[in-house]
Amino acid sequence: MQNFDYMTPTRLIFGKGSIEKLPEVMRPLGRRVLLAYGGGSIKKIGLYDSVRQLLSGFEIVELPGIQPNPKYDPSVLEGVRLCKAHEVDVILAVGGGSVLDCSKAIAAGAKYEGDPWDLITYKVKAQAALPIVDVITLAATGSEYDCGGVISRTETNDKIGYMDPLLFPVCSILDPEYTFSVSARQTAAGCADAMNHTIEQYFAADTTLLNDGFCESMLKSLMVNTRKCLDNPEDYTARAEMMLCCTYGCNGILSLGNSQSGWPCHGIEHALSAYYDITHGEGLAIITPRWMRHILSERTMDRFVKYGVNVFGIDPALPKEQIAIRAIDATYAFFESIGIPMHLREVGIDESRIDEMARHIAQNEGLDKAYAPLSEADIRQILIDSL
Repeated sequence: MQNFDYMTPTRLIFGKGSIEKLPEVMRPLGRRVLLAYGGGSIKKIGLYDSVRQLLSGFEIVELPGIQPNPKYDPSVLEGVRLCKAHEVDVILAVGGGSVLDCSKAIAAGAKYEGDPWDLITYKVKAQAALPIVDVITLAATGSEYDCGGVISRTETNDKIGYMDPLLFPVCSILDPEYTFSVSARQTAAGCADAMNHTIEQYFAADTTLLNDGFCESMLKSLMVNTRKCLDNPEDYTARAEMMLCCTYGCNGILSLGNSQSGWPCHGIEHALSAYYDITHGEGLAIITPRWMRHILSERTMDRFVKYGVNVFGIDPALPKEQIAIRAIDATYAFFESIGIPMHLREVGIDESRIDEMARHIAQNEGLDKAYAPLSEADIRQILIDSL
């Protein structure tokens, strides 16, 4: 077991009607609020009006229009500008993980006098950040329970994961009913994102029986409950369990004491959505089984066998290689069964920039140090296999 230093300071308020506690949460943090959100979904479901009514005694400045794969320009830069101009005390992110990721970058940038990109690229260490509260409407990224986010810079085709302990939300409000209106496509993509978070922590060199059990249960729960959510979008119990799975998926609790995996599928997918702005969860679903097949070897075989037996119930008496291949095929089949396009061409990516992306990934993502190290040639082959 590896040493670790772990902290999760975020307060979680979970369940029906939890939005009513928003004023209580916000009052100690200040009166001037940056309200950050995405498109029109929070208005359609009435959440925007609820927030404005609950915070009627606060001074609110709005930052609407934050996109999926949140953009440094305009969203982060505009958010930083607004926070400084209006002397904002606290950021309230209402929406999915992209809104919250963007808000985290804004929170640090608002307390920095230089270019916020310096912080996102770790050129400079943040010394302070505005407090963040969030109301989550999409089960997917787990950003509500971690200190990181992912920001895209369109002009350089960069999509960079940015983490800092200053960026843990003070409080995350999670009401599964706000996910009832999430489309089937985004529900499936959120499942794929959370499953990949779990898989990337499961496939590591040094693991524990405890963590393996957490991960295996997470994967089974996500598959069962996503199907239920797709069959009945207003199944509260299924939406609630899926939401909690996604919340746990990315804050490190699944892999305490494990060695690092390197998060290779995320490293590869970041380039796909930076270059082509595709849906993150769909990109991960496409890449993951191809990555699995590519790294299957004598060294990784036992890990795939355990995955196949404990997650998919494959007969442990079968030959090891057969179990491993069936497990990979079952992963692919599940993603396909929930409606995710399973080829890059289906999401608008052809072979024209494969070499460029493979080079970019190899130079920027450090996948030569992953659980199964990947060279530029390996990355290129995984991309080609995913077409």
